[in-house]
Amino acid sequence: MNIDQPLSASLPSTDLNRLFYFVPPPSKGRKDPRIARFLKKYGTQIKQIVLISTSGVYGDCQGQWIDEQQVLNPTADRAYRRLDAEHEVKQWAKQTMGKYSILRVAGIYSKEQLPIERIRQGMQVVNNAESPWVNRIQADDLAMICYQAMKATGLSGEVFNVSDGHPSTMTEYFHHIADYASLERPTEISLAEAEKCLSKGMLSYLHESRRMKNDKLVEKLKIELKYPSLVEGLKI
Repeated sequence: MNIDQPLSASLPSTDLNRLFYFVPPPSKGRKDPRIARFLKKYGTQIKQIVLISTSGVYGDCQGQWIDEQQVLNPTADRAYRRLDAEHEVKQWAKQTMGKYSILRVAGIYSKEQLPIERIRQGMQVVNNAESPWVNRIQADDLAMICYQAMKATGLSGEVFNVSDGHPSTMTEYFHHIADYASLERPTEISLAEAEKCLSKGMLSYLHESRRMKNDKLVEKLKIELKYPSLVEGLKI
């Protein structure tokens, strides 16, 4: 199904009671017309939604530890689009009495999804003292969390921070990947130098720093992570 095109009168599946909505927003703007269009067409057929959002909705927290009560302060358009999708789901729930869970997901990784080629090609990173804090979740753990969120029908309307609870600086992350792949660690530069040579997209991540608590995820969804840190996630 291409939800950027006019939607058909019926869905391929006759059972749309429970929906995992993982469709990314468009690449531009601050709205997500895709989910708005989808819910307008099929919203009355859906009883429960698990939505993947992003931790980017919190914006820059200056490296502080945060939980789900943190004030939302998106700074990048990509985060605004995800927040708009959250608003669409909440509005759908009010109109239909449907159940939902919102997962504000940190950076997703797996052994098959690592920036090894970028490191091999000689990427540069900001020196560790100026590097932002970043959060991660291993892909298999994320899949398990999505499943648990769908099962937890008694927790409707909840928002969960999804991370392994063991953040590191962005520079430490790339160092760890380089060591894992037996590559030379990336050259470190100052933040001022990075402003001149790194892409706009990369700079947007450098200007956001936060450490996410995952207590609510673990306690309310009874989550036991298979990969509670990057070290476990990259074990051979």
